[in-house]
Amino acid sequence: MAKLPGTRRRKVPRIPILVIEDNADHWLIIRSALSQCFPEVEPLWMNNTSQVTNHLNTCISTEKELPRLILTDLYLPRREDGFLLLESLKNHIIFRQLPVVVLSNSEDRKDIEQAYTFSIASYIVKPVSYHQWLNCFYTFRRYWLEAVTLPIHSY
Repeated sequence: MAKLPGTRRRKVPRIPILVIEDNADHWLIIRSALSQCFPEVEPLWMNNTSQVTNHLNTCISTEKELPRLILTDLYLPRREDGFLLLESLKNHIIFRQLPVVVLSNSEDRKDIEQAYTFSIASYIVKPVSYHQWLNCFYTFRRYWLEAVTLPIHSY
């Protein structure tokens, strides 16, 4: 009897997303929720603005794929740091095309309004419980992965 060739699963490249979070505990929650809700993404964690700038510039100089989506806290650790990051992203000819979603503990109307002046895609107040994080990311996944088409930037 002839042996049938084995079926090999092609490894599908995971979607790179950048998570900018200065609180390691929040990062652990975000990473866990993402792995449950977004198994097709490859989250990359950065905890300060200089890391982000260096990483994105390295992507361009080495012709590596840029993240398809950026999730960032607003207070990194100060509010001003988050707004400076948003400003630098949105003033860069290439980075301004990357969708940025702010994940913040702040419900302050001024923070929300100012964040949107930098053309962010969304502002989400961080959930309190892990169950709420999962609900948030399942909804987030349906929108960002199933409803919209994200740009692919590689050089």
